[in-house]
Amino acid sequence: MDIRIYPPEEMLEASPALPLSKSQSNRLLIINAICGMPATAAKTAECDDTKAMIAALESGADTINIGGAGTAMRFLTAYFAAMPGRDVTIDGDDRMRQRPIGPLVDALRACGAEITYTRTEGFPPLHISGRRLTGGTITVDSTVSSQFISALLMIAPIMDNGLTIHLDGQQSSRPYIDMTLQMMADAGAETVATDDTITVRKTSYRPYTREVEADWSAASYWFEIAAISSGSVSLKGLSRKSIQGDSRISELIKATGLDHCWVSDNEIELTPTPDAGARLIADLSDTPDLAQTLAVTCCLLSIPFRFTGLQSLKIKETDRLTALQSELGKLGFIVETGPDTLTWQGAAYNPGEEPDAIDTYGDHRMAMSFAPAALFFPGLTIKNAGVTSKSYPEFWNELQKAGFRIEEAWTDPE
Repeated sequence: MDIRIYPPEEMLEASPALPLSKSQSNRLLIINAICGMPATAAKTAECDDTKAMIAALESGADTINIGGAGTAMRFLTAYFAAMPGRDVTIDGDDRMRQRPIGPLVDALRACGAEITYTRTEGFPPLHISGRRLTGGTITVDSTVSSQFISALLMIAPIMDNGLTIHLDGQQSSRPYIDMTLQMMADAGAETVATDDTITVRKTSYRPYTREVEADWSAASYWFEIAAISSGSVSLKGLSRKSIQGDSRISELIKATGLDHCWVSDNEIELTPTPDAGARLIADLSDTPDLAQTLAVTCCLLSIPFRFTGLQSLKIKETDRLTALQSELGKLGFIVETGPDTLTWQGAAYNPGEEPDAIDTYGDHRMAMSFAPAALFFPGLTIKNAGVTSKSYPEFWNELQKAGFRIEEAWTDPE
């Protein structure tokens, strides 16, 4: 469904409900599955990605399709490979079949896994014959996806010889690897990590019992709304000492003039100030999922930026660098992209009174990061708005509670 978004008629004051972290949820589900726990035993995020993970873990079918859930594809590939006697083919949607998985498969094979490609070498679908894995010492390209590393780490405690991973190249999204290690430790795993080597000893897991935090990635869109609306936003459920890398949004976005105050260890208030910086230059290699939020925010507030470390964005739900360049262009902002960079020098042109509808490319983060632009472009159309169900199913309802008006839109199919 396509929608039109209109801004609140009065000063925005919002206290939106946030979803639970899907990153933590998916790690919890794999760890607990290894312990033999039912997938529904713990409270986890209620979104498409987590539902895909739960359905796969509960299924005894020979063929499993996880749609567009990239985390599920990576984590389940490792999990099924380490389950003796489990024989399964795992597949996804058309975009998933274009997202590389070769580095993970190569690493798993080096640990003793039996995995074959059923269509295209290096890409899903995969046929997996589960077995006991030997483990040992491997080298993994860490520039492509931190999820490959996390997938290997979580099954390492049940490998016969444990696992030592040498990380080769500039690391992408290291905080997600650190999150995995912390959750593994909380579940009894023994790990030793340096900047470029991680060792996991063979040991027994216990079920992960800590509560899942609210999702900082989802919260970032409310930081964006507060920054460009000059309104007041209060967010509950976030952890002040979060293990989520995207908690960095609270510091990065200060360059736009948005400050924050912790009311308690799990409640934060956002307050716009006149103290915006002249530009924002940031290495986002640890937090690439914040690129869309920050890019749209900076453009709307006329703050030039240069973001680096974004090489992983090309293999997400869409090529996010190209998508950002295209859709920001519809709003009148001329953005430059490189292999791992996104830059806006302040160049702009007049796109007309009403910009073309924003394409979302099947990417939940495109929809949510561009939605706040309706504050500057009333009636902005977002195509295929339902993609937000991947991580934040209630996003549009929470926007309406905050005073935004949302109507169904009819656009030409092209």
